Parts: sequence; structure tokens; C-alpha cells
Amino acid sequence: MRNLQGGRFKRVDSRAKMEDVPDNAPEHCPGTKSEQAGKTSSCQGCPNQKLCASGATKAPDPAIAEIGEKLSTVKHKILVLSGKGGVGKSTFSAHLAHALASDNTKEVALLDVDICGPSIPRIMGLEGEQVHQSGSGWSPVYVEDNLAVMSIGFLLSSPDDAVIWRGPKKNGMIKQFLRDVDWGELDYLIVDTPPGTSDEHLSIVQYLSSTHVDGAVIITTPQEVSLQDVRKEIRFCQKVKLPIIGVVENMSGFVCPKCKNTSQIFPPTSGGAEKMCQDLNLPLLGKVPLDPRIARSCDEGKSFLSEVPDSPAAQAYQRIVQSIQDYCANRVMEEQRTT
Repeated sequence: MRNLQGGRFKRVDSRAKMEDVPDNAPEHCPGTKSEQAGKTSSCQGCPNQKLCASGATKAPDPAIAEIGEKLSTVKHKILVLSGKGGVGKSTFSAHLAHALASDNTKEVALLDVDICGPSIPRIMGLEGEQVHQSGSGWSPVYVEDNLAVMSIGFLLSSPDDAVIWRGPKKNGMIKQFLRDVDWGELDYLIVDTPPGTSDEHLSIVQYLSSTHVDGAVIITTPQEVSLQDVRKEIRFCQKVKLPIIGVVENMSGFVCPKCKNTSQIFPPTSGGAEKMCQDLNLPLLGKVPLDPRIARSCDEGKSFLSEVPDSPAAQAYQRIVQSIQDYCANRVMEEQRTT
């Protein structure tokens, strides 16, 4: 099988996990963490053979333990995922953080690991802010006294700068965010991820493997073209043993501000998120209707929940946030019973 440039696509052994196969590996590479790494005939001539045969590649990354220690003071960790871009994942992450931080007794942080498309600084009204170094690590940027934010957007000289990085460099930045940011004691850490199931997702799951992750909230829109990618995201969570808190259907109809009737802008041709959740036995946390004021508040860096608290969309957000809080509280009680 050939690619558009006439070269051959690389085949790898079906036993190897794709993230364990270096870019410069030969065909049928068994993977760097395989017991056969560096020992099979396909390893002959590979520049990584000596390193793989030494067993060094199978050793756990020491940063995992360091991150576990660093985040031991964080009570709840929630990942926000989506199969497809443009479904409102970062918008949801920001409003989830705002809603949780509306309780002044809670300490909340929002981490943006969408390395190539960091929109959180704009949504949170923090464009132009910079990260400062202290003796205990990087200091996050604060929206409120109890709401901290970290994003690669704070490290760019301009919001229009493109981040053109390969996987290893992106993974290194995620590791640095988790290990070197001085989060302090937190009640909630919200992690906004890029769409899909790429390097960033594998890295965040791997680096958080020594910590307690409450689970993932998966964002979709009603149409089948979005749900198709969400099913892949669900399979990803199941494969890496990441609990799924539930699914949120965004842009779920448009409520006319005049007549209050609902129109389906993105029709749920296959039953929408509700039917998918029934089929896969997953909780549907709620449906958030379209509201142009959400987009406006994001562009202006304001919280839609405090700007228009009585709107149908804001009320839907509040019910979803309450469900997530209940889920986290129930997990704590279950752990206490088992111990």
C-alpha cells in the first residue's frame, strides 16, 4: 500500500501499541515495551535496537511518580474529551470551571492541553497574560482567587503564533504542565484536551496513571457525523481504562428568545446522544441548547453562566455540573467504603 508520495506506509506488528513504535522503526516492529523489543529479526538494523535490547525502554517514566506526588493534593481530576473539533469542548471546560468556582469554598484549576489550538486564554478573558516562575514551579494565571488557569497560550508571544510540534515535544510540554505547575491544594482540576485520540490523550492518561482520575466528560453534537467520532472516543476510554462520567450533547436545538420554540439546527438523524448513550449504557449528563450569547461571552472572555443565568442553556449547564459533582462525591464515598 502506497502513500501519495509513492512511498510505502509502515506496517507494525499487531501486538505493538502504536504509541510504542518509534517513527524510525522498521516494518513489523514489536514495540519498545514488548518483551521481544530489540530481539526479533525485524529489529536488525534498527537504530533503536541496542536501546530496546537493554530494557531501558520498558522502564516506567520517572515523571509519572513525580506527577503523582505533585497532584496528590488535588481531590478530583476530570478530563473533557471530544471525538470531533468544533463541538464546544473548550467552551464546556471553561463553563464547568466557572460553575465549580462559583462556590467560594472550592479551589478550581483549568489546564489546557490543546497544544496546537489553545483557546482557553481567550475564553477565560486572559489573553496577553504571562506565566511566572517561582521557587515551587510555574505559577498559573488566576481568573478569580479560587480559579487558576494554565495554557501554552500564555507562553506564545502572539495568539496568532502557530505551534508546529511533533508528538514528543507536545508530550514533553504536557509533562511539564503536570509536574512543574504549582497548583497547590485543589478541589477540582479540569483538563481540556484536543479533539480525537492522539498523542496528547495517550500522554495525559499515562502521566496521570499514578493519580486518581475521576473520569472523562465527553462532548458531542446531535448529528451522526459527530457521534461517529464520539464512539471512537468512548472506545479509547475503555481501552485505557478511563472511567466515563457521562456524555454532554452540545448545540442541542435552538430556543428562540422571542417565541421560546425549539428548532433543530443539527438534527439528530440517528437519535442523537440520547440514543447512543442508551445503546452503550452510558449516562447522558444533559443537553445544552444553542444560544448565540454563549459564543459572544466566550469571545469577550466572560462567564455565560453569570451573564445570562436564567437562560435555558445556563440552566442546562447547572444541571450537568451538579451531576458531575454528585458523581465525584459518590466516587469518594465508594472509595471510603472499600478502604
